[in-house]
Amino acid sequence: MTIKFDRIAAVAFLVVGVLFMVASKQLSSTSYGSVVGPDIFPFILGIILVLLSIRLFFESLTSSPGEGKKESIQYKPFLIILAATLVYILTLEIVGYVITTFLFLCICFQTMERSKWVTSLIISAAFSGVVYVLFVEVLKGTLPGWPIWF
Repeated sequence: MTIKFDRIAAVAFLVVGVLFMVASKQLSSTSYGSVVGPDIFPFILGIILVLLSIRLFFESLTSSPGEGKKESIQYKPFLIILAATLVYILTLEIVGYVITTFLFLCICFQTMERSKWVTSLIISAAFSGVVYVLFVEVLKGTLPGWPIWF
């Protein structure tokens, strides 16, 4: 059962990845004041999604039906992460990238593994800060940094 689901999911993610790549090419290639255009990040995400879906498809072909063990579907963590993602999307412009990404990652890490608070806080803060600095300072891109009311 899980092998068939893996194959279907692999094909679905492959299609989504290709659509990301095609749609990103319809965006303008550069934005004002930025070396990195808005088309680069979605295109790279599309490539990664396509490569991972191909890997998943071939792994599902090579594994035998007896290997996969039956696991219960965990709805609660899924719904928590889905809600956190929606809140993240809605508040990114208002609150800023650094704060919303930090909070989003903390919620997701704690949803997946509740016991490691300090590790979650450190990784969330480091990721938010490093990605912001790399994208804005090094690549000269633009992200909503801090809230305007801050």
